[in-house]
This record gives sequence, C-alpha cells and structure tokens, in this order.
Amino acid sequence: MPIKGLYAITPDLSQTDELLDKVKKALQGGVTLLQYRNKLANNKLLREQAQALLALCRQYHVPMIINDHLDLAIEIDADGVHLGQDDLTHDDVNEELARYDKILGISCYNSVELALHAQKIGADYLAFGAFFPSVTKPNAVTASINLVKQTKKHVTIPIVGIGGIRLSNAAEIIQAGCAAVAVSDDLFNAPDIQDRARQFQQLFGNAA
Repeated sequence: MPIKGLYAITPDLSQTDELLDKVKKALQGGVTLLQYRNKLANNKLLREQAQALLALCRQYHVPMIINDHLDLAIEIDADGVHLGQDDLTHDDVNEELARYDKILGISCYNSVELALHAQKIGADYLAFGAFFPSVTKPNAVTASINLVKQTKKHVTIPIVGIGGIRLSNAAEIIQAGCAAVAVSDDLFNAPDIQDRARQFQQLFGNAA
C-alpha cells in the first residue's frame, strides 16, 4: 500500500460513537491512511476504539495504523504501527515486526540521521515535524521544510509531514517532497470534515 495523500490522526475522544462519526466523514472525504492515537484512553477504551475503527477502515479499504501500541496492533491485526524513537529501544521490537507483514512508521522529528536509521531497520515511511505550531503537540520539536528536500537525497522511503499542518500551509510541505501529510486538528475540528478531507486530497492531485 503506497504511503501518499492525507494521513488522518484521530483526536483524543472518550466517546467512541463521536470518534467513529468523525472518522467516517474523513474516510468519505478521501483519507488514504488513518492513525489511531488516543493519549487519554485506558487500555480497555484503546482496544474498544481500535477494533471499531479498524472495522470502519476495512469498509473503506483504508489502512489503519496504531500509534505506539505494537501489541495492540498485532492483537487486532491492524495494518501497521507508528513508533517514536523511544519505542525502538526495546530489543524485541524489530523481532516482533519481522514476524508480521505490517506497515512500520517511525518518527524522526528533525534528524536526517534518525531518518537514515529508520530506513535501515526497515521502516515503510518516516515522519518529520513539527513544521508549524501544533495544537496536538504544542511542545514538539520543530523541523524546517528544507529538511525534507535534504533528506530525500538520501532515503527512498516516503516522508510524512506532521505538526501544525493545515489546509493553508499543506501545499508547501507537499511541494517540498512529503508524500503524505498527517493532520488531526484542522481535519477533525473542521465545520465540514468530509469536505476538508477532500480539499486536502486535491492538493496532492495538483502537486508536481
């Protein structure tokens, strides 16, 4: 499955029905990849929401990635997992991933060195950011747009841009060479989620 287009990251919602309603609208608008991320949920709610979202994503033939929770991704047979650098320090991560045909995404923040390492250990994509001030992660490290152009000279896997990305600034990231943009706030808090997703996807159609 190519990593390209609008990569939606779910908001922290405790109400599963509300979450499913928002995600359904985003999928109808053309989201190409969904990451389930809920930093406020306990393990029971994580499993409940992940299973419900996976069933919904299957209806729309959109891959679902789980943030951080490798065991949960394997347990429910999600399509992949997204890990931060801290998650890669565990000795069993690479061994576990080698046993399953899953998408692996790795956060590389603003480091070319980390990007090269991600490619070396078999990541399917790497994520850079935050490129702009982020509502979801206000204290995130910052990355420059030039970093994308620089890194593309050294890696062959897709680059996902993340952090404060909105409809008003996404084109700049895409033109710099990001295959996908990860969006949460500007998508799921839009007045019309389906239309906002469609507008993001149109940016990729117009990209060079």
